[in-house]
Amino acid sequence: MIHPFKTLAALGLAAVLGLAAPLAATAGSPEEGWAGVQAAGKLRCGAAVFPPYVMRDPVTGEYSGFFADLCREFGEEVLNVPVEFVDTTWDNIVAGLQAGKWDLSLALNRTPTRALAIAFSDPAVPYEITLLYNKDNPKIPAGAKSLADLDKEDVTIAVVSGTAMDKSISPLVKTAKIVRLPSSDEARLAVMSRRADVLADPSDTNRLFIAANKDWAVDLAPEPAIAKQGIGFGLNAGFPAKDIDALNIFIEEKVATGHVEALVEKSVQEVLAEGQ
Repeated sequence: MIHPFKTLAALGLAAVLGLAAPLAATAGSPEEGWAGVQAAGKLRCGAAVFPPYVMRDPVTGEYSGFFADLCREFGEEVLNVPVEFVDTTWDNIVAGLQAGKWDLSLALNRTPTRALAIAFSDPAVPYEITLLYNKDNPKIPAGAKSLADLDKEDVTIAVVSGTAMDKSISPLVKTAKIVRLPSSDEARLAVMSRRADVLADPSDTNRLFIAANKDWAVDLAPEPAIAKQGIGFGLNAGFPAKDIDALNIFIEEKVATGHVEALVEKSVQEVLAEGQ
């Protein structure tokens, strides 16, 4: 599979809901819940690329990544319908869900602001923002422990526009310049090329990047922590609570049995293999 990191050289609900109608041209309203999804004959998953959570082969259009895998498994194993992935961006992933363009948004940080606008599943994985930089960058002070230690006038912080990282770190930065880029590739490339000094990204994706750039890349888990949250699925605010419970039970089982951990490891290895 061709992967975004490669450009960097870096790296039985059907029985309960029953009576599913024949394949429909349009999806039901959110208030219909999974019954509406089954009547439509497909589960639509809004997907914005962010390895290893969500990945898309630019040649075949095929989706992978552990959140894409989870969405596919929920559709096929629980709802007994195929999954359709809908391309979106991080700037539009909440608005598209609200507008009914898809049924689930993949890999969303469970933030209070978002929770006022949409509903969330239980988290499938934990989350925390760390700050990645070049260990030889003279702008980064030795012994830095906090975001404040990096929040200097001559420091540029790269972040993917519209993401939880953007929304979490932007209010905290008082002096440094923030450069918002449209993709994770471009944000990482900005640090590699030294157009930016720091990359604000999830801890697990930063660890991936460091594994592929051990000669220069390090990261800081700041104290106090930034955006220590869970990552789950987003749903329209009108979605029935009992149906969200069905998704939560699915997630709970997949986490408890170690299946989610195995999917994460598979996705990580896929990213690292494409970077070799």
